[in-house]
Amino acid sequence: MPKRILEGVVVSDKGDKTVVVKVERTFLHPVLKKTVRRSKKYHAHDEANTYKVGEVARIIECAPKSKLKTWEVLPKGGAAQA
Repeated sequence: MPKRILEGVVVSDKGDKTVVVKVERTFLHPVLKKTVRRSKKYHAHDEANTYKVGEVARIIECAPKSKLKTWEVLPKGGAAQA
């Protein structure tokens, strides 16, 4: 199964080698037929500490690295890590 890739905004970079990425999704409410926005925060591994607050980051699923981190950021160039 392919690994999921999500895109969001970095909301925290205080942890060492860790960023918190807020990913927003929209969907149509089944009853109200109204577009609803929902967001979720993901802790992601950032080995080089390259991302800062406010930057757009792409994250990809990976094996668990800690209790909260099961995602890692893709390099700013856009290519996936090997």
